[in-house]
Amino acid sequence: MSHALFAQPRFINDDAAREHLEALRWPNGSICPHCGGTERNVRLQGASHRPGLWFCGDCRTQFTVTVGTVFERSKVPLHKWVLATHLICSSKKGISAHQLHRTLGVTYKTAWFMAHRIREAMGDDAPTPLGGNGGPVEVDETYWGNKQQKGAFKQYGSRGAGGHHQMKVVSLVERGGKARSFQFETIHGGTLRETLSKHIAASATVHTDESSFYKPLHRLFAKHETVSHRKGEYSRDGVTTNTVEGYFSILKRGLVGTFHHVGEQHLFRYMKEFDFRYNTRTSLGVNDVERAALALKGISGKRLTYRRTNAQA
Repeated sequence: MSHALFAQPRFINDDAAREHLEALRWPNGSICPHCGGTERNVRLQGASHRPGLWFCGDCRTQFTVTVGTVFERSKVPLHKWVLATHLICSSKKGISAHQLHRTLGVTYKTAWFMAHRIREAMGDDAPTPLGGNGGPVEVDETYWGNKQQKGAFKQYGSRGAGGHHQMKVVSLVERGGKARSFQFETIHGGTLRETLSKHIAASATVHTDESSFYKPLHRLFAKHETVSHRKGEYSRDGVTTNTVEGYFSILKRGLVGTFHHVGEQHLFRYMKEFDFRYNTRTSLGVNDVERAALALKGISGKRLTYRRTNAQA
C-alpha cells in the first residue's frame, strides 16, 4: 500500500506536483499573489515560458503557484517538496533531516532547510481560544536540553536538574481537542498569565498540577482545578494532567529518538510540527494524505527567515 502511494505522480513528477499544489491552493481558480486578482489570470504555455507560469491581467505580473509561499525561489524540484511534506506529516515522531537527505537525494543542508520551511507551514495563522467547547484545558510545563552543555538531556532527579539551565516549554492541551505549545526564556506567573489568557477561553475549566506558577489562574478562568503530584495524586474525579503529559511523552520521544539535538533558537519550530501532528491526529479523523494536504495549504504567506524571533503571543 505504501509503495503504491509513493508511486503516485505527484511524488515523482513536477508537473503532477504542481497540479496537486494548484488544486490545494486555488480550488476555485488561480489567484494572483501580487494583487489578489482572479478574473484576468492566464496560463502562459508558450515554448519560451517555464512550466506553471501565469500572467495576471490586472497588475500585469507573472506568477506561479509557489510565489508567496515557503517554497518560493527554491531550486529543489517541486515533487520533492511534496514528498518531503508527506514524509514529515506521516511520521508520528518526525523524520530527521539526515533521513530526508537520504530519501530525497538532496544534500543534508538542503534537507534541513526544507524541513524547517515545512514546519513553518504547519503553524496556525489564526488560533482560536482553547476550551470554548466546554472541555477542560490541561496546562503543564516541561524542560528540554541543557543550555550550558549542548546536546545534553537531563531528566528530573538527575544531577543538575531543576530547569534553570534548560529550555522551557509550556503546553496547553484541550482534552479531546488541540494542543498549543510555547517556548519561554523564563517561566513565572506574569508570562503565563498573558499567554494563557490569550489562548484559553475565559469560560474554560483549566487543570494543572500544584505548581505555584498556576495559582493566579482561578482569577482568569471560570474554574481552576489542580492535582498534587507531590502527594502521588494524578487523577481525581476527572481532574488530571495526564493528557498534556502524554503529549510531552510524544514530543520528547521525537526530540530524543529522531532529532537527538535541537538548538534553542529552533525549538519552537519543532513544537509547531508536533502540535500540528497532534491537532490532525488519526483519532480526530485525519489520515496521512489529508494531513499532508493541510500542511501544503499552510505554505501561503510565509517565508522562513532565521533572524525571526520566537513570538509567544
